[in-house]
Amino acid sequence: MRRSAEQQRLDEDRLGKPRWRKWGPYLSERQWGTVREDYSAGGTAWDYLPHDHARSRAYRWGEDGIAGISDDQQRLCLSLALWNGRDPILKERLFGLTNSEANHGEDVKELYYYLDATPSHSYLKLLYKYPQREFPYAQLVAENRRRGRDQPEYELLDTGLFDDDRYFDVFVEYAKAEADDILMLVTVHNRGPDEAAISVLPQVWFRNTWSWDDKAFRPELLLENGAVVARHPTLGDYWLFADGDPTWLFCENESNTRRLFGSDGGTRYPKDAFHEYVVSGNTEAVNPAKTGTKAAAYYRMTVPAGGSAQFRLRLTNGASKTPFRDFNAIFENRKQEADDFYANLQAEIPDADARLVQRQALAGMIWNKQFYYFDISQWIKGDPGQPTPPVQRHFGRNREWRHLNNADVISMPDKWEYPWYAAWDLAFHIIPFAMIDPQFAKDQLVLLTREWYMHPNGQLPAYEWAFGDVNPPVHAWATWRVFQIDRRQRHAAGEPDYDGDLAFLERVFHKLILNFTWWVNRKDAQGRNIFQGGFLGLDNIGVFDRSAPLPTGGFVNQADGTSWMAMYCLNLMRIALELALHNRVYEDIATKFFEHFLHIAEAMNSIGTKDMCAEGGVGLWCEHDQFYYDVLNLPDGRVVPLKIRSMVGLIPLFAVETLDPELLDRLPEFKRRLEWFLNYRPDLAALVSHWNVPGKGQRRLLSLLRGHRMKALLRRMLDESEFLSDYGVRSVSRVHRDQPYEFPLDGHTLTVRYQPAESDSGAFGGNSNWRGPIWFPVNYLLIESLRKFHHYYGDDFKVECPTGSGTFLNIREVADELSRRLTRIFLRDAGERRAVFGATSAEGLARSERLNRDPHFRDYLLFHEYFDGDAGRGVGASHQCGWTGLVAKLFAPHADEAGREQKKLATQPRQKVEPQAPARERGGVVPIGGGQ
Repeated sequence: MRRSAEQQRLDEDRLGKPRWRKWGPYLSERQWGTVREDYSAGGTAWDYLPHDHARSRAYRWGEDGIAGISDDQQRLCLSLALWNGRDPILKERLFGLTNSEANHGEDVKELYYYLDATPSHSYLKLLYKYPQREFPYAQLVAENRRRGRDQPEYELLDTGLFDDDRYFDVFVEYAKAEADDILMLVTVHNRGPDEAAISVLPQVWFRNTWSWDDKAFRPELLLENGAVVARHPTLGDYWLFADGDPTWLFCENESNTRRLFGSDGGTRYPKDAFHEYVVSGNTEAVNPAKTGTKAAAYYRMTVPAGGSAQFRLRLTNGASKTPFRDFNAIFENRKQEADDFYANLQAEIPDADARLVQRQALAGMIWNKQFYYFDISQWIKGDPGQPTPPVQRHFGRNREWRHLNNADVISMPDKWEYPWYAAWDLAFHIIPFAMIDPQFAKDQLVLLTREWYMHPNGQLPAYEWAFGDVNPPVHAWATWRVFQIDRRQRHAAGEPDYDGDLAFLERVFHKLILNFTWWVNRKDAQGRNIFQGGFLGLDNIGVFDRSAPLPTGGFVNQADGTSWMAMYCLNLMRIALELALHNRVYEDIATKFFEHFLHIAEAMNSIGTKDMCAEGGVGLWCEHDQFYYDVLNLPDGRVVPLKIRSMVGLIPLFAVETLDPELLDRLPEFKRRLEWFLNYRPDLAALVSHWNVPGKGQRRLLSLLRGHRMKALLRRMLDESEFLSDYGVRSVSRVHRDQPYEFPLDGHTLTVRYQPAESDSGAFGGNSNWRGPIWFPVNYLLIESLRKFHHYYGDDFKVECPTGSGTFLNIREVADELSRRLTRIFLRDAGERRAVFGATSAEGLARSERLNRDPHFRDYLLFHEYFDGDAGRGVGASHQCGWTGLVAKLFAPHADEAGREQKKLATQPRQKVEPQAPARERGGVVPIGGGQ
């Protein structure tokens, strides 16, 4: 099978010759307001380095910009700055509101779209919409600050700034001639009725690495023969060529100490010099010697109404006398190769709109890669020659994570709203990444388990605001899925004998055993296999902040925490079984996780107690409500079920695995131990969905749910008056809209009410809401779990979908229906409207009309953090292509993964196994308890 040009580049990059991914979209979209740039005494990151300081203050740990790229250590950066002749500041970075300024948490207030990208970054395309009128910085702050949490956010389109189409569409494209030869094309379209002036400043600069270390080498930019030469001791020399006749501006990437602190002593030409030159007209602000560490090609042009202008640049590691001779041809080639790459990926997707949505989702995934640099020990200690950090830092945020030293390209949730990695988000990011670049996906999973990330005690780092927070343990699931996707792709590419990347699988597996042990030792308060864990990524879903000490005292036994651990056991068991096919030692480890799973199932379902609310009930299942709930354990010994019908009670569906007879036959020792449990511990076997009863195709099922309980949960989940929306599964049942859950506490009442979109609470920053909206990560896991159940039960096991409709579907068909509902968020409906562009307020309806009808808006997608549980409109972070990028996987034709594994095993030669006596005959007893 012939591999595309893009696929060949990925193959070359994997071998390191050449390194096509060395340069990429690794520039952050917001470095200001981050924890790593915060040197305040009180940990007030938003206030310490606000947007107003960003143009004048040198960053310590990274760089930001509009439509920017850098090398993979962010030594040299390239991005775009603009000025419309009216703005009070040069537009060098995206503007947004801080957490305290906005009525629903921090939020970017710009219009930009990730339109295209290839995984090697051989081609990249982004659109930025720049108003021709003065940008309303103060108005956006004042109006959003005025509004309460019960009101919609005030967006840029609501200001009237884009009325009469008085704006520029600025398309920024990159194409690589070679791995170290990058072409930049900026195309400015005037969408307005009159001609309009614009200043375009492509900028190149070095990340400041010299102000923090007196011994560090200072790189240099200088003008030679009409081009900027960039000299760096480790990166080497690069040349930036600019077509036409721009004015070259130079300054230093250093702080303006006079503006910031009212003190002299800094450089004469600080990093805000271009703002001073362009906006303030201060021609003495830039270095006349044409040297520095930051440079810009300054173009000024008037674009006619409906017209356009183009600006061409080339950054390369070799000097050239004719840098633009082959420029257009290279761009056309890379665009065609990108089309070829996606045509192959989307060959079985007939709908053009679905192909558009998937391609933009994957583009967003690629554009949200970022170089992330943070050395906690250095951050706490401070830098030579710089002010000593406040003493509070030694007792404050992340002090237990001094080993953490990150300097890598990582997939971010959203490079403006969340410009830092998040552990459980990342596990979902790599699923769509595995479709287009499995090596990058594998590298990301390995990275998070490396010793400079993972805590010595085995905990994975959560995110920079609190690395010690606890996220759901989904990395084993992600590791197994990436392994499967990679193997399937290699088979399809003509390598039928490829067993999969076993070295990757084994490498991550060993680290995850450490993490599993951390969970068992730290998050099982009573040692009974019922787990806590805190908020576990579900922010405000509970009546309490589950990460904070409870106002009641005591602790909460969590249905989700316990279910995640059951899922974790099954994921690790399945990985161990795969490894055992090549190394018999892993059969023992697989047995350990199998046994641990059974004990969690036993604890969760509370043997001998059908109703958790009955006297003596300690389980998490309520027979009366046919649902799982968290349970509050009070200091005086009382047990209080927290009867909120939420995603917490559906997560037990995630703990499911099927075992095919072909696999068991090749692992006789593991099979014998299963049979031992069948014969000697029927009490445990009976808890696990009759796993001992052969299913369709003689398969066996491991699950927390028997058929009865699974049907009971699905009955609620598929009820449109409860969980099922036209656009997926809600995070909280709609029944709580009219019947909110109430918990009396010290004379007042804590309430959880169904809220389909924005939160009315400030919990967890107020910008995330798990009390009703639709979230892609858990919906995706529901779909995968249902497909596993179908693999066992087959087509004859049917449930009513939707509940009360009279329509019965098998479980695979239910999974397909959920997938259709989720993709419906983005696809045009019969009226040519996209639900993601929906609105509820009058001003929002006007905005929605434009987004759905305007040809310069309607096909540019935003992949939001979560979605309105009733209407499907996008809510939260607007560019969270991270886990919402899972929609790309939903568009891919579904194949029965478990069935494929079965066929693969059936055609492989069986491992030769020496006969052994049963365990009892060897004088030993198979251990029960899995580490108890």
